[in-house]
Amino acid sequence: MNYSHAQIVATLGPASKDRETIKQMIAHHMDIVRLNFSWGTYDEHAYYISTTRELARELNRRIPILQDLSGSRLKTEAGHEIDPHAPKTVTEKDLADLEFGLKQKIDYVVMSYVGGRNDILEIKNYIKKQGGKTPVIAKVERKVAVEKIDEIIDVADGIMIGRGDLGNEVPLEQIPFIENMIIKKCKAAVKPVITATQMMFSMKENPVPTRAEVTDVAFAIISGSDAVMLSDETASGQYPVETVTMMEKIVLEAEKYLAVNSLNPL
Repeated sequence: MNYSHAQIVATLGPASKDRETIKQMIAHHMDIVRLNFSWGTYDEHAYYISTTRELARELNRRIPILQDLSGSRLKTEAGHEIDPHAPKTVTEKDLADLEFGLKQKIDYVVMSYVGGRNDILEIKNYIKKQGGKTPVIAKVERKVAVEKIDEIIDVADGIMIGRGDLGNEVPLEQIPFIENMIIKKCKAAVKPVITATQMMFSMKENPVPTRAEVTDVAFAIISGSDAVMLSDETASGQYPVETVTMMEKIVLEAEKYLAVNSLNPL
């Protein structure tokens, strides 16, 4: 079977906690597991980590674990948003969660709601003090982060484009162009970039995606994304395995297109 070069990041949660479901997600080609530390207990996250690693060994795969820290998040009726009154981006909860993650030997750390280079440096310094070298990925989901994208790319080990919260801070019609700009800057800096949020959102409740979602995933790959990410689709949706399977098909098709049209991808 052919596997894509671009990575598929899938979030584990209540809908995908069953051991067999995780096994099928790995088989149908989940490449990286994301754990969202805005939700769940340490016991639950430890279960996801140990189960993923056991199944990866069983299937002869390497599945890195990505710990996504909450940042200065404020829970609302509609979901969540950045806390406008938070004194800083990195919270005490983030540092406690990171300590847990480092003990679990997670492979990547994502910092949410990054506002500038200092947020990334704070996390990096904490990891260094703990004797670690875990790479830190900056989640770009604020207008200020877009404005400071060059300094953030400079110090981060990778970038995640968090289009959901970004849509609360900039006009929605600007998001495709911000996404494209960030991808190009990451490629120029040779830093990996993940395109995230609502990529196949309708598959939370439907066994097939919309045509627009298929196009969204394909164009993220054609634009140069190193990875595409599933959030609610696999954490709380009804079709986690089917969603990963469909995303892999789309990514493979986009990569076939790139191979044929490498001189003029868009």
